[in-house]
Amino acid sequence: MTQAFLEYSREQGNDLITPRPEYEFPGLHPGDRWCVCLPRWLEAREADTAPPVVLEATTEGVLDEVSLEELQAHAHE
Repeated sequence: MTQAFLEYSREQGNDLITPRPEYEFPGLHPGDRWCVCLPRWLEAREADTAPPVVLEATTEGVLDEVSLEELQAHAHE
């Protein structure tokens, strides 16, 4: 996660920052890993806030929407 993506997601109505103890959710911080659905990632990409991608954890079906080159450009180091 990046701070920019977390703030973007919250602005879109999906607050991943605020802890939710009732759901045992500690809240996310920059540097955390979290599964992001493709539609949200694409929206964030359009807003220049797409988080890094862990290629090994990305389903192959994503390649129907995003090129391997673009995924590699967003790959987590």
